[in-house]
Amino acid sequence: MILIIDDDAAVRSSLGFLLKRAGYDTQAVTGQKEALDMVRSVAPQLILMDMNFSLETSGEEGIQLLRQVKIFQPDTPVILITAWGSISLAVEGMRAGAADFVTKPWDNIQLLNVIRTTLELSEQKKKESLPFNRGDSRFDKIIGKNAALTEALGIVSRIAPTNASVLITGESGTGKELIAEAIHANSTRAKAPFVKVNLGGLSQSLFESEMFGHKKGAFTDAYIDRTGRFEMADKGTIFLDEIGDLAFSCQVKLLRVLQDRTFEVLGDSRPRKVDVRIVSATNCNLQDKVSDRTFREDLFYRINLITIHLPPLRERTEDIPLLAGYFADKHAKTNRLPKPEFTPAALAYLQSLPYPGNIRELKNLIERAMLVSGKNVLDKIDLIVQNTISPLSKNHSLEGLRLDELEKQSILQAMENHAGNLSQVASTLGISRAALYRRMEKYGIKS
Repeated sequence: MILIIDDDAAVRSSLGFLLKRAGYDTQAVTGQKEALDMVRSVAPQLILMDMNFSLETSGEEGIQLLRQVKIFQPDTPVILITAWGSISLAVEGMRAGAADFVTKPWDNIQLLNVIRTTLELSEQKKKESLPFNRGDSRFDKIIGKNAALTEALGIVSRIAPTNASVLITGESGTGKELIAEAIHANSTRAKAPFVKVNLGGLSQSLFESEMFGHKKGAFTDAYIDRTGRFEMADKGTIFLDEIGDLAFSCQVKLLRVLQDRTFEVLGDSRPRKVDVRIVSATNCNLQDKVSDRTFREDLFYRINLITIHLPPLRERTEDIPLLAGYFADKHAKTNRLPKPEFTPAALAYLQSLPYPGNIRELKNLIERAMLVSGKNVLDKIDLIVQNTISPLSKNHSLEGLRLDELEKQSILQAMENHAGNLSQVASTLGISRAALYRRMEKYGIKS
């Protein structure tokens, strides 16, 4: 049963008729006392709640009622109904425990979509205690058995069939795009388009044209019609990568289409409807940006109905041998090379690195070592030589260097890191002190 709380008889009648036509059982009450009497004895599936119940328009009555309802029915999702100009009020309601909000005048189809998604998520939460089985879904490209990663995949498997907006957080290179693709692939939209947009690389001047499209002649150099990314993603999923880097002036334009699923093509004033699922990603702390007033709080609550956090690679050391083997196998097949093995010392070295670039850094290191060494068995020194390239390349050009020159540079870098302590240098390089002395003599390196 869906409980409607609104003091306006026309609104109660309109919502009741819409929901009954959609197959839902409903009950309607006019104010706070009736609503509290109801939730004390009955647990509705969902509550639709207005924010004002008298001539008072501050919305405080709605916030107070929401908090009271949550005392009696903490697991019942509440959708707030508010005017567009009171979005800040809805944000306060989200902080107080509301599941979502819709604005007046609402679009019937969009409202039903919000209700359906909220109910689906409520059902999924009841199943969260069930163990996650990776065989249940398509996660072929996501390698690892780390507990935090497995927990994230469990959330993906539960929410993918819904239409809930998802925010994926994590450092650069942790695989946020792969998670977005997995959400799409395991959803009912899997056969529709999956459209990626890097908002961090999108200038303010091109934002509207890129996202919403333009008509020929809408501005200088608009020689042909252009289809925007939202229209391209219709019936599918749009992936808004690096959303934390979106210019503040563009955020309100994005909020409007996320709220109403309508947009206007530049040069055409006719509003267009779009049916898309929103998946966003960022390596920023959006709550800090909200506090700094560089990211809109209402947009933040609109995009993170569900949040999935991906751990950095340094917290997934048990997955590094699996990832190394996966990347080596894939690179070998692509380049028709024999798949190399890794010595225990090589794997231990890989697990000891800090990986500021995360999985992307590991992948590049493996591929460089395979190409340069040409070996069927990769040892620690093969990886050290290639890992030395990154810090050295800031001050040295390595283009055209031979392998012995790279080895010399790795020894010099290790000596600098350990202040000339040759025992530590030899240990870092994975060779004996005698072998280190021979190489130092060979390259004319003084201790």
